[in-house]
Amino acid sequence: MRYQENIESVANLQPDYLGFIFHEPSSRHFDGVIPKLPKSIKKVGVFVNKDLNFIKDKIEAHQLNAIQLHGKESPEFCLKLKQLCHSALDAESIQKHEILNQVQHDKSIEIIKVFSVKDSFDFSVLEPYEKACDYFLFDTKGKLPGGNGYTFDWSVLKNYPSTKPFFLSGGIGLDQIDKLKEFKDIDASKYCYALDVNSKFEIEPGLKNIEKLKEFKSQL
Repeated sequence: MRYQENIESVANLQPDYLGFIFHEPSSRHFDGVIPKLPKSIKKVGVFVNKDLNFIKDKIEAHQLNAIQLHGKESPEFCLKLKQLCHSALDAESIQKHEILNQVQHDKSIEIIKVFSVKDSFDFSVLEPYEKACDYFLFDTKGKLPGGNGYTFDWSVLKNYPSTKPFFLSGGIGLDQIDKLKEFKDIDASKYCYALDVNSKFEIEPGLKNIEKLKEFKSQL
């Protein structure tokens, strides 16, 4: 999301999450002020290989409820971020984690780690992240870190070895409705916590088509 009126219009559809990309190279980069949203909607900050202080500043500036990590963040980084989000850091841990100021945040801040999938996926890479994040997100591997507009082969998730809930992403639009219904027959779908929709509902980067979103929601 980028534009205030559009954010408010999408919020009227009562999604569970709204995403704001804090990655300067992205055409969807957000540098505005998030309007007041219903408490039922979680504000997600999307980051790509940013340091802890940068993320901390955005959490404080926008009162973010969830952090989506879309880069090459390590399990150790995710754990440090989780500590930052879920507890008050004392002076010793501040120095250890190279964080400049002591912070306290709502313990419900969620950590979502993104993994890119193409025709296959090595699920063993998930194991080190099991305790480091709250959700996984599976997106289509492409030239850009997200927003590529096409789906990966969801049958790959038949081999999902975890019980951690995940977000399904990557080119999901109105033309995937039947495919989504078929996906429900896969055992792993019981761990599918949310659908992440983006480019297939855009008029331009960051500007969503409200009527298409309404239609999608009505058909699920």
